[in-house]
Amino acid sequence: MPKQHSALFGNDLHQPKGIGVETTAEFLIISQSLNIISGSSTSTGSFGHVLATTFKGDGSSLTGVTAEWDGTHSGNGTITGNFTVSGNISGSSTSTGSFGKVLGDGSSLTGISGFDYTAGSSPVITTNPSSLGATWINTTSGEIFVCYDISAGANEWLGTAGTEVVPPPAYLGSRGLFMGGYYTTSPYNLNTIDYITIATTGNATDFGDLSTARRSSAACSNQTRGLIAGGYGATSNISYVTIATAGNSTTFGSLSVSRLGLGACSDGTKGVFGGGTQQGGTAGSSNVIDYVTIATTGNAIDFGDLSVSRYRLGACSDGTKGVFGASGTTIDYITIATTGNATDFGDLTVSRDGPGACSDGTKGVWGGGYASSAGNNTIDYVTISSTGNATDFGDLTVARGYMAGCSGQ
Repeated sequence: MPKQHSALFGNDLHQPKGIGVETTAEFLIISQSLNIISGSSTSTGSFGHVLATTFKGDGSSLTGVTAEWDGTHSGNGTITGNFTVSGNISGSSTSTGSFGKVLGDGSSLTGISGFDYTAGSSPVITTNPSSLGATWINTTSGEIFVCYDISAGANEWLGTAGTEVVPPPAYLGSRGLFMGGYYTTSPYNLNTIDYITIATTGNATDFGDLSTARRSSAACSNQTRGLIAGGYGATSNISYVTIATAGNSTTFGSLSVSRLGLGACSDGTKGVFGGGTQQGGTAGSSNVIDYVTIATTGNAIDFGDLSVSRYRLGACSDGTKGVFGASGTTIDYITIATTGNATDFGDLTVSRDGPGACSDGTKGVWGGGYASSAGNNTIDYVTISSTGNATDFGDLTVARGYMAGCSGQ
């Protein structure tokens, strides 16, 4: 049986009767009030452990007190300060409660409940949740996603780290088409159309022929139709093809102003053509922007003006903004859904003419071009949703100019 000690203290608090315990099997019973005098105001030290099941009083005068927990607790409890766990937190399968915030990247979390989906990867657009606001946690990165737009096979998710999972812009598809061009011997202008499957590598395949041979044209699409406009040899003509079906082009309509060396982009509804020059360059550079509705046929309508007149441009879009760059360093943009003049965006890293341009719906990329009468291998890019100067992306394998570019899903 453990030893018990009764504690008696004399009236002289400076001379207590030294009562204590000798082993952990002993305990001390205090039948009177216990007053502890710490000494001077500068006294410091550790007074060991005070263990009890019940304290009387409100404890409002206690200072400098720390608590020790042996790691187990039954019943309810509240922790109002910081709580550090160096081991595991566990409970029964029916444990419930609110644990406030868990700080960290969450990359090692397992067995988490409360999310609709738990996986080691992020959601994709074809993840079809049962309801708006469905949650998904990527246990590899710790990022949590919420579905904010439900559409079967094309759902949209936003993550806590800013990651967006959204369908690709409507102008992106699986095929890339190349139309017209220049050859070194007569008849010089080409009517060739060939295509590639963007997801694979390999040589281009014949698609058909343009109704009019041309070079220095501009092209855009809405994922179903591909349009080509202007160019040397067909400065006002707009023609189209159905991208999924090989065959020759059909006349669509005419540009509002005849020109070549223009740039083109699309939001999947409108096809927009900017800049250029008249054949032979007799009238200098143009600032004209005009557009068509791709799903129909007809002549182009005035949209507005570029911030700077120029030609030999590369253009691309993110489905909202259309961005025109080159013929110098100038980059300007429009909001495709709303007609009006272009606004300055920033500058390319290298001044050049005739680069190819493309976009994945986020970045706009320009590659190659002619700088000081020589081919250039520069690739630079912008984030289309913001404005600012371009950043170096890398280099082409061969320096060259007067190029075309495309991208796919």
